[in-house]
Amino acid sequence: MRSSDIGILRLLCLFLLLVPCNLAFCTLSASRDPQKEQAILQKLAALSPGAVDTFQRATVAMDSGDYSRAAQLFAEVRRSAPAFSPALRREGGSLVQLGQTDNGLALLERAVNIERSPENLASLAEALAYPNKGKVGTQTQMQRALRLAQEAHTRYQGSDDFTYLALVAQIALSLKSEGDFRHATETLVYEYPNAVPTHYFNAIRSAMDGDWIAAEDEIRNAERLGLPKEVVQQFLASGVHTRATAWRSAHYALYLLVAWVCGLLMLFLAGKLFSTMTLSYLGRADPNSSASRAETALRRYYRWLINIAGSYYYFSIPFVSFLVLAVAGSILYGFLIVGHVPEQLIAIIVMGAIVTVYQMVRCLFIRVNSKEPGRSLSAEEAPGLWNLTREVADELGTRSLDAIRVTPGTEMAVYERGSFRDRRKGLAKCTLVMGLQLLPGFDQNPFRAVLAHEYGHLAHRDTAGGDVALRVNQDMVKFAYAMAYAGQAVWWNIGFQFLRLYHFLFCRISHGSTRLQEVLADRAAARLYGVRSFEEGLRHIVRRHIEFNHVVAIRQLSASLEANSTLKNVCALDMRQKAVEQEIDHEIHRPTSEDDTHPSPMDRFRLVAPVICKNQWTPSGPVLDLFADREAISREMSSHIEKMVKASLAASVPGTVTFKPFHHGYHGRNVWVPVNRR
Repeated sequence: MRSSDIGILRLLCLFLLLVPCNLAFCTLSASRDPQKEQAILQKLAALSPGAVDTFQRATVAMDSGDYSRAAQLFAEVRRSAPAFSPALRREGGSLVQLGQTDNGLALLERAVNIERSPENLASLAEALAYPNKGKVGTQTQMQRALRLAQEAHTRYQGSDDFTYLALVAQIALSLKSEGDFRHATETLVYEYPNAVPTHYFNAIRSAMDGDWIAAEDEIRNAERLGLPKEVVQQFLASGVHTRATAWRSAHYALYLLVAWVCGLLMLFLAGKLFSTMTLSYLGRADPNSSASRAETALRRYYRWLINIAGSYYYFSIPFVSFLVLAVAGSILYGFLIVGHVPEQLIAIIVMGAIVTVYQMVRCLFIRVNSKEPGRSLSAEEAPGLWNLTREVADELGTRSLDAIRVTPGTEMAVYERGSFRDRRKGLAKCTLVMGLQLLPGFDQNPFRAVLAHEYGHLAHRDTAGGDVALRVNQDMVKFAYAMAYAGQAVWWNIGFQFLRLYHFLFCRISHGSTRLQEVLADRAAARLYGVRSFEEGLRHIVRRHIEFNHVVAIRQLSASLEANSTLKNVCALDMRQKAVEQEIDHEIHRPTSEDDTHPSPMDRFRLVAPVICKNQWTPSGPVLDLFADREAISREMSSHIEKMVKASLAASVPGTVTFKPFHHGYHGRNVWVPVNRR
């Protein structure tokens, strides 16, 4: 046994010795069997008829606790019938209770010599083991008492008296004879499952095994069957109740943890199912028809799934906090058991757990003051562009833009700002974000198709919902920032691993929805401006994104900073290089992965190919012609890029945490993820 189990065994043995009522209750206090008493009286009547009445009066006195009177009357019976062992046994037992142990044991020995009956053997065993109240016999007496009790149980032929086995269990426990105690208890459980001693001793055995819940349950069962309440309370107060409560709490926590993990798995499987359903729907749906009931239902159910997955993130935080603290506590407990506590390691683990839980909860209450990207583009700066956006909105049958904001990159997206109610009612401010690096070489007809795609999101109300998803993404990003700054973004941190896992899960679920939205917006644009214009526009976006990132952002910016020179006009750079062309070709023809927020260009071309466009569009000029002074806009953006890169390089020093952009799709926003530079 473990050392802790041995300590509990000693504690329980001491408890048994300090509760004098236990043995009497478990063995000899059972009511007398009238049939057995009648057989004893008949045997006495055959030996000495006149002694029967005296024997009966003596038995009544003994059962009432008048041992002095009982001993006198049994002595009279013994003188009339010297070979009548029941009288010897009961007289000896009465003398032992009166403190006349030697005389009582002598009579009990005579009774056993005359007849080795179960009753005689058990009475002698009890007197040897527990001669007086609160006292036990010597080691030799206890060992002999155990053998006598075991023989008494073996000789007993009935099936209705549990006292013999109870006596064996009691003496074996007092002797710390674990094997004999367990065997006696197991037999009690098998033969007398509803007896008080069965549950009582099984509670002790469960405590010895460290099964504290079973120990408490068993002692409660014994109490319901009649075990005195004070005995039960003393047993529970020995440490059983505290440990049982702790283990019950651990079991409940484990069940909840398993349910939580099953919930994560169900969300993942639901995401896979919806993704499969989406692909199946896109493959069979008529791209030239308006939104069907199946499409509407799929979009609605997908929104529900994303909201459930988002809410599950907050539901998961208590479980992750518990896991973090439980693992830290388990490691500390393990070192305590071993006997060696590395103070520095424990301090790191404990502080890491506290910091993780603190940051996880703290990030929920940090408000993010969202700042709109770039700067506003007025109608005076680009009157032609504003007119074009209004024309596209009218063609698509949706409301026009409230604002256009230009950035120095290659982004193109629409979003709405306002309360949830305003967005639901179509009253929110609608803004187009447009990277100026998209404009060189961009013809107006392909631009109209891409713009119609963005308007398609407005028409389909893609930008009206998603509050839960947006909040969850913000909180996960805040948590990632906090973990990186605190130095806890490491592989052994459970909180950080949970963040990675849930981000992966949430992206798999939400990306399936966004891919569906993108394809539906693609088809809306292709129906209005034609498949060819849409394809030209998307190819142009892919090209400008790769050219800008690989040539301008890496080579030209670095060279200009090293030379301490002014950044060249990036819109005028010639970026047609072989490596760039290869990457553009690869990006267009690659398959769609589950991590993509948008389908790959080739899949988007395939899915819009059957779309029929009834409109005829004449060739048009470059988009840059829509600006009043495009050179001024280009110089402004180039200057802004130079400032951004200088600030980024100045912050990227060893020992700090910087952030690198990870671009999702071809006209979505940049998501900034932490990079630890230690």
